[in-house]
Amino acid sequence: MDKQIDLNKSVYELCSQYPEVIQIMQEIGFKDIANPAMLNTAGRFMTIAKGAAMKNIDMDMIREAFSAKGFKVNV
Repeated sequence: MDKQIDLNKSVYELCSQYPEVIQIMQEIGFKDIANPAMLNTAGRFMTIAKGAAMKNIDMDMIREAFSAKGFKVNV
């Protein structure tokens, strides 16, 4: 079964479901994701799309990074 990323879920939910999301997001430029305190606070309401907008990270690049790691990205 394919791993699916729903961009409407919180970062916390995604990382809980797929722990490898933390590493992928770090590679993209979300350095704070590795901090457990940040993941447990801001990660509970932050989505990947909101974080991308705050950090000026292109959503197409995010989709490509997840696809390259075997994820199907759902919006």
